[in-house]
Amino acid sequence: METIVLKFGGSSLADNIKLNIVANKIIDFYNKKNKVIVVVSAQGKTTDNLIKEAKELSYEPNKREMDVLLSTGEQISISKLSILLNRLGYKSVSLTGWQAGIYTSDINGEAKIEYINTERIQKELDANNIVIIAGFQGISDKKDITTLGRGGSDTTAVAVAAAIKADHCYIFSDVDGVYSADPNKITDTKKIEELSYTEMLDLSNEGAKVLHNRCVEIAQKYDVLIETGSTFNNNIGTTISNKIEESAVKSIVKNDNLFLITLKYENYNADMLNKLYFSLLENEIIPTNMINNSTNSFNVSFTIRTSELGKFQELLEEDLSMFSSSFTNISRVSLIGYSIMNNKEIIKKTLEILNINSTDIYSIELEECKLSFMTKEKVSNKLLEQLHHELI
Repeated sequence: METIVLKFGGSSLADNIKLNIVANKIIDFYNKKNKVIVVVSAQGKTTDNLIKEAKELSYEPNKREMDVLLSTGEQISISKLSILLNRLGYKSVSLTGWQAGIYTSDINGEAKIEYINTERIQKELDANNIVIIAGFQGISDKKDITTLGRGGSDTTAVAVAAAIKADHCYIFSDVDGVYSADPNKITDTKKIEELSYTEMLDLSNEGAKVLHNRCVEIAQKYDVLIETGSTFNNNIGTTISNKIEESAVKSIVKNDNLFLITLKYENYNADMLNKLYFSLLENEIIPTNMINNSTNSFNVSFTIRTSELGKFQELLEEDLSMFSSSFTNISRVSLIGYSIMNNKEIIKKTLEILNINSTDIYSIELEECKLSFMTKEKVSNKLLEQLHHELI
């Protein structure tokens, strides 16, 4: 008898019809003599709607209270699913994050799982119950409800699988695996059968909306086998493990949610860059690719996410008002695949395509499994399609 973890995303749980589809999928696994743990997200757009409602009450809601509010979405999912399974004749029990023994740091909105006390989960499994756990949430040592950040239910699922030493962790959504590019941007994408943890982590970090990056980090650390697939069919999905294959480009990701910022100031001293960096961090703005382009003046450029632009503009009007500034929406394109760093043909072909398209490059980065470049302006999907056609 195997112990398995099944995770279902919000789009899989959006209404009662889909809840029945999810329930039948769970029953199929249970009837194969598996011990089944289910981790769920909030239904449909529940989390987005709760955030919107909170911001109608307060421009900047208290973070602790936001965690209390947002955690209710997953609690609705677990109770509904448990009610349905019990009605269908399959014993199940729903557990909130704290009932499941998920203990986290006390950073509201971005908490990290510190450990899981599996006693309650194991007790319910031993009673042959299907255990349904609210993803995305836990409890701090202050006994406060915490949430793990968007996509955190993936992290919950893999962390539970690691703690309980599950044999498999299945991540179900409305797509049946990981693809070579975003199907909404590229017409001839291909499903990837296998990815290494490192490749999947690079994909997640570069903005592919497949798996939460922290869940992949946990899977790699504890060697948890992840299988992604669709809630709505039985097609073979993508397996993510420590298996490494030959060098090749497996997927291409384009992230347009970036702004290139340039700050200038005539006078310059050695600690100005440090002060700028700390000022950004204190205001929850994470700058990347920061560099001073001059040796005798302050001419600093860096990138931030589109979601941080509003906070940056406020900071610019207050603490950073001495700088002259400019900002431009740019693109970051990343080619993912094992040992790209050592494959000169891939690098050469990429540069040739960029040259043919007269792409104005801001920076190029090369890592073991990733070749990334940022452009000085936003680029169209035509470039992405050409890279995909030539390299995959």
